[in-house]
Amino acid sequence: MSDVYHDAKIECNDGAVVIRGYYFPWGGAKTVPYSSIKDLKRVDLGLARGRARIWGTANPSLWANLDPGRLKKTTGFVIELGKRVQPFVTPDDPNEFERVVRQRANLGPRSSPPERGPII
Repeated sequence: MSDVYHDAKIECNDGAVVIRGYYFPWGGAKTVPYSSIKDLKRVDLGLARGRARIWGTANPSLWANLDPGRLKKTTGFVIELGKRVQPFVTPDDPNEFERVVRQRANLGPRSSPPERGPII
């Protein structure tokens, strides 16, 4: 196991989570320093609960990065920042992503089972 995570849309490097395809309409990346992450909420996706949302949101408190492969995924994460809008991501390897972010952000192990995904 390494201490970094990387897929086509998300990178966890030494200092931050980099979410590619975040900003609409240009698709620029959002950088989230580990020190700003308050919690990481794992959610189970359904068609109306995150899976069919390729980019953006219908929920004003969440924003999903561009991920055309989200339709085939079953797990997502809300990155809690303590701000009005929280990033919503669907990594290719949810277990490794969660492990790296929890370790780097000093969040400790997940304390509850995954929730139903939000309407997004």
